[in-house]
Amino acid sequence: MKSLVNHISGLLLLAVMLAKVFVVPVIYLDFELRKDYIIATHCQNRSRPQLHCDGKCYLAKRIAQAAKEEQRQAENDLMSKILSAQAPAHENITGLQPTTHVAIPEAVVFNFSDPLNGQNLVPDIFRPPIC
Repeated sequence: MKSLVNHISGLLLLAVMLAKVFVVPVIYLDFELRKDYIIATHCQNRSRPQLHCDGKCYLAKRIAQAAKEEQRQAENDLMSKILSAQAPAHENITGLQPTTHVAIPEAVVFNFSDPLNGQNLVPDIFRPPIC
């Protein structure tokens, strides 16, 4: 199940990235498919055919508009990343319930008795071998 979700999310992200990459080629394809209509209706220089604009002014506007929208989207993404990085530290980001704090007494007394009773074991361990 988790693998299927990973595959679907990966394919979705790939589709979004490819859609973003293919914006300009789709604009060119649209221009080529509807060239006669664009020249007849959208061209600024249709009254002056000697300029041989042939709708390139419309194509340049559409490409500039796509670049502007892409830049605006990149700025919005950057701003959202900056604003999310500035989120307060006390805010519960994970969605988990806050933990309960247990009061610990200030002075904790440990009763530890030394099993060696202050003896020095070094001479007992490190000595010359007995023959």
